Amino acid sequence: MLNSEPYQPDNIFAKILRGELPAHKVFEDDVAVAFLDIMPQSPGHTLVVPKLASRGLLDFPADGWGPFMGRVQLVAAAVKKGMDAEGLSVRQFEGAAGGQTVFHLHFHVLPRWEGVALRRHADSVEKPDVLKAHAAKIRAAF
Repeated sequence: MLNSEPYQPDNIFAKILRGELPAHKVFEDDVAVAFLDIMPQSPGHTLVVPKLASRGLLDFPADGWGPFMGRVQLVAAAVKKGMDAEGLSVRQFEGAAGGQTVFHLHFHVLPRWEGVALRRHADSVEKPDVLKAHAAKIRAAF
Protein backbone atom coordinates (compact mmCIF):
# COMPACT_ATOMS: atom_id res chain seq x y z
CA MET A 1 0.00 0.00 0.00
CA LEU A 2 1.52 3.26 -1.12
CA ASN A 3 -1.09 5.60 0.38
CA SER A 4 -0.27 6.76 3.86
CA GLU A 5 -3.92 7.17 4.82
CA PRO A 6 -6.28 4.22 5.31
CA TYR A 7 -9.42 3.74 3.23
CA GLN A 8 -12.50 5.20 4.93
CA PRO A 9 -15.62 3.10 4.16
CA ASP A 10 -17.98 5.97 5.03
CA ASN A 11 -17.02 8.05 1.95
CA ILE A 12 -19.84 9.11 -0.35
CA PHE A 13 -18.88 6.74 -3.19
CA ALA A 14 -18.77 3.74 -0.85
CA LYS A 15 -22.27 4.71 0.31
CA ILE A 16 -23.46 4.88 -3.32
CA LEU A 17 -21.88 1.46 -3.99
CA ARG A 18 -23.74 0.01 -0.99
CA GLY A 19 -27.03 1.57 -2.12
CA GLU A 20 -27.20 3.90 0.88
CA LEU A 21 -27.25 7.03 -1.30
CA PRO A 22 -28.96 7.58 -4.65
CA ALA A 23 -27.11 8.26 -7.90
CA HIS A 24 -27.95 8.71 -11.56
CA LYS A 25 -26.30 5.45 -12.63
CA VAL A 26 -25.44 4.83 -16.25
CA PHE A 27 -23.54 1.53 -15.87
CA GLU A 28 -22.93 -1.16 -13.26
CA ASP A 29 -21.38 -4.61 -13.22
CA ASP A 30 -19.25 -6.67 -10.83
CA VAL A 31 -16.17 -4.45 -11.38
CA ALA A 32 -17.43 -0.87 -11.45
CA VAL A 33 -20.31 1.53 -11.28
CA ALA A 34 -20.64 4.75 -13.30
CA PHE A 35 -22.91 7.63 -12.42
CA LEU A 36 -23.29 11.32 -13.18
CA ASP A 37 -21.42 13.91 -11.17
CA ILE A 38 -24.05 16.10 -9.47
CA MET A 39 -21.73 19.11 -9.87
CA PRO A 40 -20.74 18.58 -13.50
CA GLN A 41 -18.03 20.46 -15.31
CA SER A 42 -19.73 19.61 -18.61
CA PRO A 43 -23.11 18.10 -19.50
CA GLY A 44 -22.87 14.33 -19.02
CA HIS A 45 -19.85 14.48 -16.65
CA THR A 46 -19.65 10.88 -15.46
CA LEU A 47 -17.70 9.24 -12.64
CA VAL A 48 -16.41 5.66 -12.98
CA VAL A 49 -15.82 4.03 -9.59
CA PRO A 50 -14.35 0.59 -8.92
CA LYS A 51 -16.21 -1.69 -6.54
CA LEU A 52 -12.91 -2.60 -4.86
CA ALA A 53 -12.31 -0.47 -1.77
CA SER A 54 -9.39 1.73 -2.71
CA ARG A 55 -8.47 5.24 -1.60
CA GLY A 56 -6.80 6.07 -4.90
CA LEU A 57 -4.34 5.26 -7.63
CA LEU A 58 -1.54 4.26 -5.30
CA ASP A 59 -3.36 1.57 -3.33
CA PHE A 60 -5.48 0.02 -6.08
CA PRO A 61 -4.37 -3.59 -6.68
CA ALA A 62 -2.21 -4.03 -9.78
CA ASP A 63 -4.25 -6.98 -11.03
CA GLY A 64 -7.44 -4.91 -10.89
CA TRP A 65 -6.33 -2.27 -13.40
CA GLY A 66 -7.09 -4.25 -16.56
CA PRO A 67 -10.72 -5.02 -15.71
CA PHE A 68 -11.35 -1.58 -14.23
CA MET A 69 -9.78 0.41 -17.07
CA GLY A 70 -11.80 -1.69 -19.50
CA ARG A 71 -14.91 -0.32 -17.77
CA VAL A 72 -13.56 3.24 -17.90
CA GLN A 73 -13.08 2.80 -21.67
CA LEU A 74 -16.55 1.29 -22.12
CA VAL A 75 -18.22 4.09 -20.16
CA ALA A 76 -16.18 6.77 -21.95
CA ALA A 77 -17.37 5.47 -25.34
CA ALA A 78 -21.01 5.57 -24.19
CA VAL A 79 -20.62 9.07 -22.74
CA LYS A 80 -19.10 10.36 -25.98
CA LYS A 81 -21.81 8.75 -28.12
CA GLY A 82 -24.73 9.48 -25.80
CA MET A 83 -23.83 13.14 -25.34
CA ASP A 84 -22.85 13.55 -29.02
CA ALA A 85 -19.51 14.92 -27.83
CA GLU A 86 -16.63 15.86 -30.11
CA GLY A 87 -14.06 14.63 -27.61
CA LEU A 88 -13.45 13.61 -24.02
CA SER A 89 -11.28 14.52 -21.07
CA VAL A 90 -10.59 11.63 -18.68
CA ARG A 91 -9.11 12.61 -15.33
CA GLN A 92 -8.06 11.08 -12.04
CA PHE A 93 -6.98 13.16 -9.05
CA GLU A 94 -4.72 11.71 -6.34
CA GLY A 95 -4.67 13.09 -2.81
CA ALA A 96 -5.99 16.37 -1.49
CA ALA A 97 -3.07 18.32 -2.94
CA GLY A 98 -3.77 16.69 -6.31
CA GLY A 99 -7.39 17.83 -6.26
CA GLN A 100 -9.05 14.66 -4.95
CA THR A 101 -12.10 15.42 -2.80
CA VAL A 102 -13.65 11.95 -2.41
CA PHE A 103 -11.12 9.40 -1.24
CA HIS A 104 -12.33 6.38 -3.22
CA LEU A 105 -10.55 5.85 -6.53
CA HIS A 106 -12.55 7.27 -9.42
CA PHE A 107 -12.12 8.60 -12.93
CA HIS A 108 -13.94 11.61 -14.34
CA VAL A 109 -15.20 11.25 -17.92
CA LEU A 110 -16.03 14.69 -19.31
CA PRO A 111 -17.69 15.11 -22.70
CA ARG A 112 -16.08 17.98 -24.63
CA TRP A 113 -17.03 20.22 -27.53
CA GLU A 114 -14.75 22.54 -29.48
CA GLY A 115 -14.83 26.07 -28.07
CA VAL A 116 -16.84 25.14 -24.96
CA ALA A 117 -14.94 25.65 -21.70
CA LEU A 118 -15.39 23.40 -18.68
CA ARG A 119 -17.29 24.78 -15.74
CA ARG A 120 -15.58 25.03 -12.37
CA HIS A 121 -16.09 21.90 -10.31
CA ALA A 122 -18.34 22.22 -7.27
CA ASP A 123 -19.73 25.56 -8.45
CA SER A 124 -23.33 24.40 -8.44
CA VAL A 125 -25.49 21.30 -8.20
CA GLU A 126 -27.22 20.36 -11.45
CA LYS A 127 -31.02 20.01 -11.51
CA PRO A 128 -32.16 16.39 -11.04
CA ASP A 129 -34.28 16.42 -14.22
CA VAL A 130 -31.23 17.48 -16.27
CA LEU A 131 -29.12 14.70 -14.72
CA LYS A 132 -31.90 12.20 -15.38
CA ALA A 133 -32.08 13.22 -19.06
CA HIS A 134 -28.30 13.01 -19.50
CA ALA A 135 -28.18 9.61 -17.78
CA ALA A 136 -30.88 8.29 -20.13
CA LYS A 137 -28.88 9.45 -23.20
CA ILE A 138 -25.72 7.75 -21.92
CA ARG A 139 -27.48 4.50 -20.92
CA ALA A 140 -29.06 4.34 -24.40
CA ALA A 141 -25.58 4.55 -25.97
CA PHE A 142 -24.35 1.26 -24.44
